[in-house]
Amino acid sequence: MERPASATQPKHTNIGVIGLGIIGRAIAGHLRGKGFSVFVWNRSPRPVPNFVGSPGELAGFCNYIQIFVSDDDALLQTVEQLSENLTPRHVIFAHSTVAPDSMRAAGDVVERRGARFVEACFTGSKVAAEKGELVYYVGGTDEALREGRPILEASSKEILHIGPVGQASAIKVATNMVTAGSIQAAAEALALVQAQGLPLEKFVEAMRVNASYSGTLAMKLPKMLERDFAPHFSVKHMLKDMQIASQIALSHYLDLGVTAAARDQLFEQIQWGHGDDDYSAVLRKYLNEPSPGYSEEPQIQEPLAQSNAEEAIADVREAETENVELQHADLIASPESVISFGGTMNATAPVPAATPLRRGFLKQLLSRFSSGEE
Repeated sequence: MERPASATQPKHTNIGVIGLGIIGRAIAGHLRGKGFSVFVWNRSPRPVPNFVGSPGELAGFCNYIQIFVSDDDALLQTVEQLSENLTPRHVIFAHSTVAPDSMRAAGDVVERRGARFVEACFTGSKVAAEKGELVYYVGGTDEALREGRPILEASSKEILHIGPVGQASAIKVATNMVTAGSIQAAAEALALVQAQGLPLEKFVEAMRVNASYSGTLAMKLPKMLERDFAPHFSVKHMLKDMQIASQIALSHYLDLGVTAAARDQLFEQIQWGHGDDDYSAVLRKYLNEPSPGYSEEPQIQEPLAQSNAEEAIADVREAETENVELQHADLIASPESVISFGGTMNATAPVPAATPLRRGFLKQLLSRFSSGEE
């Protein structure tokens, strides 16, 4: 791990970056390419230039510190770690997508030390970050924004001032609701097209001349057709944002059906172990392609929409548990009884030894569904 080269460079050119995930890492590289001296810290040490030992040490090198951590707790912990070393010369940029209340709390910690705080939520992918073409939704005082604008301009193509701290976070969550809902709808549409025996490419061609086409669809649809789920914005982070939206909705008695549906499908991907994939991986459920190494049914813990199905499953599982010792001789791991990721029968997928199925189990279960028995 390389240590900081020198602290003798002009302080105003030093930028600190905390959090070396997809975007933080890309921004650090872009700023270095533009001639800034960049010092970095991450909770997991990385073998990168100017990696310092703590957030407090970073504050000693840099007047400007950009925070790219993943969630509410991480943001609040980071500003607390910074706080003892903050002075009126510091400007702190919080780029995380968090609840508005969490953003305001982080701002309070920074401003109590006399430092300035800029809420700077962003939109844009890894590629946009690498090119310095993010769009920032910002919140804060005029003084803080005036001081921090040159730093934001170094990695953005547009800066949109929303209002006081907390309001930009609300806008960011709202825009992500549209993004997640759009990709969920696209996944379902592709499923319908496939079910009709049509080439998926025809759907993409039709969307390109449709009024609802968007930059998100332009970027995601080709990769979805290629089953390319390399992360630009991960399932786990989009799920976190949909959970924030759901919490805000609950506090205001709002029924956000599309957001809830998108959240549930993202949660299902988490259960299958795809949390680090791109959020467009929700397509996996619909194109009947089980992920390699995953033939076990996910243990979804959040309630799904069809309560009758849930009760039927619960009844059957309870009966299976009570009789497991008596029926042990009848338990088998037959590949003929496994439901694949797409919800269709899969005659080739092996059943894990840890989850044997008794003969006739699925037949009984499906029979109960069709009869409406609860």
